[in-house]
Amino acid sequence: MNAQALVEELIDRGLDPAEREAKQSLFSAVVETWRIARGDTPQYAWWVPGRLEVFGKHTDYAGGRALVAAAPRGFAVLASPRDDRTVRVVDAWRGDTLELGAATPAAAAARSEQLTGWRHYVDVVACRLAKNFPRQEFGADIVIASDLPPAAGMSSSSALLIGITEALGRIGGIAKTPEWKLNIRSPLDAASYYACIENGRSFGGLTGDAGVGTHGGSEDHAAILTGLPRRVLAFAFVPSRALGAARVPDDWHFFVATCGVKANKTGGARDAYNKLSADAAALLDLWNARGANGPRAISLAAALERPGAADALREMSGPLVNRLDHFIREDARIPQAMEAFDRADKDALARLSRESQSDADRLLGNQIRETVTLASAARKAGAFAACSFGAGFGGAVWALVEGSQAGKFAKQWGRDAFAVRPGPSLTDLTTK
Repeated sequence: MNAQALVEELIDRGLDPAEREAKQSLFSAVVETWRIARGDTPQYAWWVPGRLEVFGKHTDYAGGRALVAAAPRGFAVLASPRDDRTVRVVDAWRGDTLELGAATPAAAAARSEQLTGWRHYVDVVACRLAKNFPRQEFGADIVIASDLPPAAGMSSSSALLIGITEALGRIGGIAKTPEWKLNIRSPLDAASYYACIENGRSFGGLTGDAGVGTHGGSEDHAAILTGLPRRVLAFAFVPSRALGAARVPDDWHFFVATCGVKANKTGGARDAYNKLSADAAALLDLWNARGANGPRAISLAAALERPGAADALREMSGPLVNRLDHFIREDARIPQAMEAFDRADKDALARLSRESQSDADRLLGNQIRETVTLASAARKAGAFAACSFGAGFGGAVWALVEGSQAGKFAKQWGRDAFAVRPGPSLTDLTTK
């Protein structure tokens, strides 16, 4: 398997050619690590991108809408089956290794308090697949490497989880099983299932478990599995539906910079993240508890489609009123932003991004001084729109810049700012 051929295939699929050198280093690292570790040719290879969230802060798990794109940074993944039931994963750049024995429920319970960080995500995937597809064998060697900034809101954890799931799923042949065929009928179904592996929920007849400990939705997974080069994609959730795609004008350039505070979904940050999810669920419970509103709504977004629901919920929401107002306002930005991209309307996107940033700070409460300052600095450096994104409580900010300003802007905004041209989705590179 040739690293250069893998990279050229990605560029043919729509990856920004400016990424060629970086991806050559990434794939060379996994290919060389594989050569040292096994000495043969890996059977499978994938590109797994991260995701850029343009609008849709904390809306997906409540049935709302999001505007996202597949990022040009992500994971290179190589894999082959093993003769035993061991799952062995090597991080080519860090040199870290994880070996897991048989993924039985007892083994999962024994390991749950021992594995942290990326190892925990691998273990969660191995145990969930063993639970949902008990007749399959998942012994595998997997080598990974990533050029995503960690804990920056670009879904490095979801991209890792998807990469491991794709590798183990291919090796275990899960797509050929009755369980898969009964529950997974489209790429968006697969994205929703992968999200349920992460958050621990059941998906159809595929029973859930503890997950990784965060109560998120599936916007990351939808972007990673279905993203399109040079386009932003709109989705609605619970259930997942594609709402369309809009081309990013050729003269517009996304940049991303991290604020210096990692958006770790662990400890206190995880509790704060999960509280936003719990508050949305509490609003839905308030609506359904009224009893006189027809059938129970399956999501907060579905409840708000009922006549008079917004005013009724606002009257009864008490301390949750800010969470309600944020959801309503942020969800409504998605179709407006799609129209703005279609019309190349800079002024509309400038307004939407300012309002989204303000609402996240004032109503959602997931901003910190560093993200607010970084977004403001982007505008001062020449961006016509800028906004923080992702889970919050740290992370990164995106900025949109016209082509004539791109070079100057990148130097002025921050030393770690990098260009993000939406690229291809999850890509099977097995034949290269």
